[in-house]
Amino acid sequence: MRGAANTLKYLLLAAALAYPLMPFRDIYVLHVLVLIMVYMVLAMGLNILPGFCGLLDLGFVGFYGIGAYTAGLLTVQYNMSFWLIVPLAVINGALFGMLLGAPTLRLVGDYFAIVTFGFSELVVLFLTNEIWLTRGPLGIPGIAPISLDVTWLAALLGIDERWRYVFRGEMPYYYLAMVMVSLVYLVMRRVEDSRLGRAWLAIREDPMAAASCGVNLFAYKVIAFAVSTGIGALAGAFLARWTQFLSPDMFKFWESFLVLCMVVLGGLGNIKGALVGSVILIALGEVLRVILPKLGLPAETRFLVYGLIMVLIMRFRPNGIFTQVAESTMQSQLIKDLRARLDARRTA
Repeated sequence: MRGAANTLKYLLLAAALAYPLMPFRDIYVLHVLVLIMVYMVLAMGLNILPGFCGLLDLGFVGFYGIGAYTAGLLTVQYNMSFWLIVPLAVINGALFGMLLGAPTLRLVGDYFAIVTFGFSELVVLFLTNEIWLTRGPLGIPGIAPISLDVTWLAALLGIDERWRYVFRGEMPYYYLAMVMVSLVYLVMRRVEDSRLGRAWLAIREDPMAAASCGVNLFAYKVIAFAVSTGIGALAGAFLARWTQFLSPDMFKFWESFLVLCMVVLGGLGNIKGALVGSVILIALGEVLRVILPKLGLPAETRFLVYGLIMVLIMRFRPNGIFTQVAESTMQSQLIKDLRARLDARRTA
């Protein structure tokens, strides 16, 4: 069974790699696939907070917008290379995440969710009203596409050679998005199996038991916030150079809700679930966008379909499609050990 699953996985990967090179490729399909991969990165980033740490973040789109506008402004005003902008955008998103997280992570439950929701609205208001910097509702047009320039490397090697490749069309962005998703996925898998990931899981399952065993709740939550928001900013930086246009309307609360639905649909705390949830909701949204007008219904009706899907998932599979089988894992054993230690201390 596992062998068949691996075979299917490799076949899908080969098909994904080969599709842009096929003569029957479709530009619209490529566009949708790139969009799906952007949301995959967002879903893996958001999954850290509600999935690993048990923190309901409703303002994730704010950091997505911070990363996008960081990339857009640095490109338009300073003509900086995309490869320099990406780390700057990630650091900027992580810093804003830490600035928001440090004073608010002591809040729990609904209070934390409300604060993060308010932050995302503040980001949109800032982008809309600070016209001197962001051009307000007019947005930022004319963001240069990504390019590869090895002239500096040739000069460093003493070679009189100039070569520059500018990303045109969807195909180069498609492959770059695949690289981005793969890197974030590998990082998340390593983190999941690390001491850091187990500490996050312990905080999610029982913060009191984790704290009693020496887990610094505040420090681990701040790290989670920084990593999560940094990944969100990474997706935003890619979006800015891909769409070559930014507007405050692209970062409204609906985007946070959509990404959260992807995480919940796939299964909280499950990295593969976040990927599958992204594929389902974005592909479904595009299909409904085409079908609903033909049925005489407005395209916005798809939001009603999203809501119905979430109700059904919560009713019949409340832990998502990929239910986290924690009872037999090392992580589950960690939780049991923590609770046993806490019970022993209480008894003593």
